[in-house]
Order: sequence, then C-alpha cells, then structure tokens
Amino acid sequence: MVRCMTRALLERPAISGGHERVAASGISFAGVAVRRADRLVLSIPTLHFDARRIGVIGDNGSGKSTLLRLINGLLLPSSGQVLVAGLETARHRKELPAHVGFVFQNPDHQLIFPTVGEEIAFGLTERGMPARQARQQALALLEQHGCTGWADRNVNELSGGQKQLVCILAVLATDPSILLMDEPFSSLDLPTRLTLSRKIMSLPQQIIMASHDLELLARFDRVIWLDAGQIRADGSAAEVLRAYRTHAVVAAEADLVTA
Repeated sequence: MVRCMTRALLERPAISGGHERVAASGISFAGVAVRRADRLVLSIPTLHFDARRIGVIGDNGSGKSTLLRLINGLLLPSSGQVLVAGLETARHRKELPAHVGFVFQNPDHQLIFPTVGEEIAFGLTERGMPARQARQQALALLEQHGCTGWADRNVNELSGGQKQLVCILAVLATDPSILLMDEPFSSLDLPTRLTLSRKIMSLPQQIIMASHDLELLARFDRVIWLDAGQIRADGSAAEVLRAYRTHAVVAAEADLVTA
C-alpha cells in the first residue's frame, strides 16, 4: 500500500502554487532556457517569485545554482527573458547589484579584503559613498548584528560561520531588496547553522535560497523543486518538501535493489 501511494504521488503533475503571474516588478522568468553546448541545462516556461521566503531544492545538478545566477545576471539565458525589479537582466546587467545581493556557498570565494570592516565597506564605496562614511556604516551594521569589535579582525582568523556571517553583512550593507543564497550552510556545524538561520529569517529582504537543509526550508513560504532543469513542483513548503522526501526514499530503495 505504501509503495502504491508513493508511486501515485510521484506520478502526479507538478504541484501548482498559483505563481504564474508575470508582473512589472519582482522577479519573473518567461520562456527561459539555458544551454551548454548541445545540452539543455534549464528550461522554465514561466515563473514569478512572489513570496518573501522562497526555497529551491533538487538533487545535485538539477539547476538550482543556474537559476540563482540567472536572477543576479551572473548568467544570461540562452533564450527567453528574466526580469528583476522591472529590469531585463540581459540589458541591465550592471544595474542588478543595486537590487540583488548574492551569498556564495563558500565564503572564501566571496571575501576579497583582509579585514572585516574593509569587506563590509567595499560595496558602499563602490556605490560612491565616501570612505569615512562607509566605514561608519559598516561599524553600525556590525554592532546591529552583535559583532561589535569585528571591524579590524583579519577574515582569515574567523571561523567558517563567522566568515559566512561577514559575507551576509557585506551584502546587506548595500541594502538590496533581494537576497540570493546558494547552499550557505553546507560546510557549517549545527549550532552555527541554527544561529545564522535565525538571523536570515529575521531579515526584511526577500530571500531565495537553494539548499539541502529541508528543516530550514520548512519555515519558508514557498518551495520550488527542480528536477533535471525543470520545475517538478512549486507550492507550499509542506507539500513540496513532502513530495521531495518521498522521491528521495523511492530513489534510495531503487539504488538498494540494483546494488
């Protein structure tokens, strides 16, 4: 009986969360495809990101990172259109950082300055703020998030969790309306993950996070499940995560049978 119910669930059409509306603001995909050589990596006919907390799940290689990079313009679609805050990413790539912040999976790939204060102030000076004012704003941000005294610390002396927090604060310093996060907790221990997840859930920005941390995503407003570059399910966290867990159990059982 359990196997029959599991198979029936997996054979259902993709869960619809009613998110097909395309608006002039926010984030929307229309006819988007990404190809590498002769391989179709991602195919999304229509998608609108209209919830405050959106999780993106899927097996490795399903297209999660590709989707995030389309939103911040690090990657452009082979065909179709991606709009962010009314801006087409292919035409307004340089304007996207004012709206979108991106936190990498590995903080060492993001940190570029020797001290915490310099790292956080950099984005502000890049946008034309005088260095002294940027420094003051960085100090205020650190104090606001319980990191008083961090400004002159060498980033190489920080723990993995502290580095990730600095990356998040450096992005928040420029006050983007959208925060993208690509597996931000993959290398962190449980206490650090819990601490950072509480901070993230309290932020005012719209957050779109690709993650295998299903417990954290259970608290999100919406979850999108990518499978082989296509949307397998899109809806409430409870519904989509339940379907994904069932898929994982069936796949694991199949591997055991063939092993």
